Amino acid sequence: MEQDEKPSKETLQQWHDDPSNWKLKIFYFNKKDKRIFPPKKIQAFGWTVNFANPLSILALLGLIILIIVIQKFFFKN
Repeated sequence: MEQDEKPSKETLQQWHDDPSNWKLKIFYFNKKDKRIFPPKKIQAFGWTVNFANPLSILALLGLIILIIVIQKFFFKN
């Protein structure tokens, strides 16, 4: 597969089903998978972070910062 080629649904499913891509069975870590938020181990529960993708870490940190900022401005005590 070329670097710019999008992986097939079958490849994505193989990566998702491969136990070696799940650290401690809950953290998804796959350098080949360029998705920022792939489905969780049980796909009906939403998405998780691909910890092998640096953009995922930045997106997660941005989301945490956004939650903190919203909490500070809208839930003042």
